[in-house]
Amino acid sequence: MLCNVCNENEATVHLTQIVGEKLQKVDLCEGCSKEKGIGDPTGYSLADMLLGLGATEEADEISPDLKCPACKYTQADFKKSGRFGCPECYTVFSEGLESMLKSMHKGLKHVGKTPRTVIAQDSSRKLEKLKAQLDQAVEEENFEEAARLRDEINSLESVPVEDSKA
Repeated sequence: MLCNVCNENEATVHLTQIVGEKLQKVDLCEGCSKEKGIGDPTGYSLADMLLGLGATEEADEISPDLKCPACKYTQADFKKSGRFGCPECYTVFSEGLESMLKSMHKGLKHVGKTPRTVIAQDSSRKLEKLKAQLDQAVEEENFEEAARLRDEINSLESVPVEDSKA
């Protein structure tokens, strides 16, 4: 396969970019890849690419020769693959993970997603409870509380289930 830039030399560097739903491939020879600023692809770790270049350096400073006793995985192995070898690795390498996880995710604890059916059930239970409270407030002639409950019911009924958060 020839280089897409010079159309003369054999392509040794192959890049793939996905933008939206379009896949774009670029094949470069060694000379053109260096000219375009693309160095040795093995010089980049997957973890660095995911976290931002140099982000794993902090983890290296902790203990570069630290090894998981269960699977013998090292931090260098993690940097290369972007994955750990076993569940025990999370405990062994926990000290350096916190800062990396904060930059990758919204938090340090996985909370998952709430199924829409659960959100709908919770919402309908809350509406039933509010309507019962509204009836009680009207019966007791507590009209300020009844107005507040009415407004809360109206706001809940106007929000589509997909947009509500659990």
